[in-house]
Amino acid sequence: MSAEAANPGATSRRRGRTRLDLRRIGRVALLGPTSRDRLPDAIGHVADAHRAHHPDADLTILRRAYVLAESSHRGQMRKSGEPYITHPLAVTLILAELGAETTTLTAALLHDTVEDTDVTLDQVRSEFGEEVCFLVDGVTKLEKVDYGAAAEPETFRKMLVATGNDVRVMSIKLADRLHNMRTLTVMRPEKQARIARVTRDVLIPLAERLGVQALKTELEDLVFAILHPEEYEHTRALIAADATAGDPLNVIAEEVRKVLREAGLAAEVLVRPRHFVSVHRVRLKRGELRGTDFGRLLVLVAEDADCYGVLGELHTCFTPVISEFKDFIAAPKFNLYQSLHTAVASPDGEVAEILIRTHRMHKVAEAGVVALGNPYTPTDGTEPAVEGERADPTRPGWLSRLLEWQEATPDPDTFWTSLRADLAEDREITVFRSDGAVLGLPAGASCVDAAYAQYGEAAHRCIGARVNGRLATLSTVLSDGDTVQLLLAHDIGSGPSPEWLDHARTPAARIAISGWLSAHPQDEATAPGGAGRPPEPRPGGGAAPAPGIDTLVRRVAENAVVDLPDATVRFAGCCTPVPPDAVTGFAVRGGVVTVHREECPAVGRMQARGREPVGVRWLATGDCRVTLVAESFGRPRLLADLTEAIATAGAAVVSATVEPPSEQRVRHTYTLQLPDAALLPALMRAMREVPGVYDVGRAQHPAGA
Repeated sequence: MSAEAANPGATSRRRGRTRLDLRRIGRVALLGPTSRDRLPDAIGHVADAHRAHHPDADLTILRRAYVLAESSHRGQMRKSGEPYITHPLAVTLILAELGAETTTLTAALLHDTVEDTDVTLDQVRSEFGEEVCFLVDGVTKLEKVDYGAAAEPETFRKMLVATGNDVRVMSIKLADRLHNMRTLTVMRPEKQARIARVTRDVLIPLAERLGVQALKTELEDLVFAILHPEEYEHTRALIAADATAGDPLNVIAEEVRKVLREAGLAAEVLVRPRHFVSVHRVRLKRGELRGTDFGRLLVLVAEDADCYGVLGELHTCFTPVISEFKDFIAAPKFNLYQSLHTAVASPDGEVAEILIRTHRMHKVAEAGVVALGNPYTPTDGTEPAVEGERADPTRPGWLSRLLEWQEATPDPDTFWTSLRADLAEDREITVFRSDGAVLGLPAGASCVDAAYAQYGEAAHRCIGARVNGRLATLSTVLSDGDTVQLLLAHDIGSGPSPEWLDHARTPAARIAISGWLSAHPQDEATAPGGAGRPPEPRPGGGAAPAPGIDTLVRRVAENAVVDLPDATVRFAGCCTPVPPDAVTGFAVRGGVVTVHREECPAVGRMQARGREPVGVRWLATGDCRVTLVAESFGRPRLLADLTEAIATAGAAVVSATVEPPSEQRVRHTYTLQLPDAALLPALMRAMREVPGVYDVGRAQHPAGA
């Protein structure tokens, strides 16, 4: 697989086995096997490629699979005019060249038999076993006659679920799409464009996530040629012009070889041409291309430690471009990729990008999960260990997340849209939960995404988060390595705010939030004032406590009574009413009345919307929870003196936030539990008497009902 596949007329930059002559193989296929005692000539290329990676492979099963495939497809022709058997042969050869094991190749030969011929899954199972049957079933399309317009998204859903059990299903699908893309020119232009767009949006991201770079790069070039023909032709012209110019990369490669020989480091140094899309991206990034931009140097060594030895020599003998250094060996990408990336400048000023990896890393970088063989069969006779999501590298976080959220999207259109959005995220981060477990999330994910990844629909009750120990808004974007603790309200009736959709990046979060909002449309205007609202940022930095922390839910007889029979009272977190405040209420979903202080800004907003207030009166001045904000000048021991005054007044601190000083002023926000609401005035006086404190007031957060 190479960039030249997108340009069959170009001179091949890669030596090795010649490409399969499909027309010649087609003629052989029509004749059928000449002898049942040996492998048919038509799959000789496949056998050679397979034995190059697996010298001891038993080819008997491949012969039987070919005989069944050839006989069942006999008489069928592709739109290109070739016998249909050339397609499964080409797909099998692609996988054989990547190093796939025999079971995968057997399924590849048979992958269209159940879909396009009279062969049944039961027949495949009886002749080739359960494993091959599962792989063939995984890539078999669903019938349009049964699913209509939903056939394509539902077929992909079926393949993804099967991939969750065996990644070889998607390996076969990717090879199948690659060969179809190579021969797509026989289709109508509009159909070419449709298939290319699906390949771009779904198959290429999946190839990237499974680490199959050899398939991904060629698919990218083929899509590029169809969807952007002008840019493709311009890029091809640039590459052709560079082929006739001098080759500065070869000069630098020879210098690198000399340096490594003198250092006693055994290494293979290769010039690795960039594929078309890669050249196009570099041109967009830099404007004018340099001679060294048409390729990179690849240094292959035996051991991991040798990679760093090579890196040290290169950075010693050449001028390193520090901004280009990346260590994907110590921190592998989520698609199994490992390599050292660097760039160095030669004495004459030419800059070359260099990849340093072991031969094993290179195999995995090119073939990804295909290079793993069958990861579900232990080679030592023991059962494979299961230690969580990442114990098996073929089940990384992105795949587990995808399998989870697709279950919540029965609608094919929603699934198809969400799948494309999920696959558009090209990087993954790992964040740590407070209990030490890890969450795999796409780059750009927020605390909202972390909440739904950890708690599922229980995250509807999320009221805030602590990121690396500091209180943070739910909109906070997480970084790789962050520790996040999600805070949930005790009120099981709490729900998310519509604003959460602005911060949710994962389909799982968006689907769950949208589902809740659709089921509770009457709460959309009031959700920001409930327990679901993310904490608001303060002007001086930091975050105010999440309003939901202040939201207490009591039955009618406990502290307040409302003029609505059998209603549950919820005290709004935006103004934290306590006796003897003048209060009013507004009915929300589920027979709940949210109670606000009368001077709360939310009251005016609700009345402006035509919401009818509900009468509320206090029963007694019992225990209560309230949020107070203390404004003060900064000084030593201020926090200690304030907490001492609070304790002396008989209040307990539920939570506290101290914002960074701004112009020598400090803002403290406390959520406090009082045994009696009548103690509140005395508590506020005691806090004001602390030296340096110039104001203490009740918290006011923008909110709805």
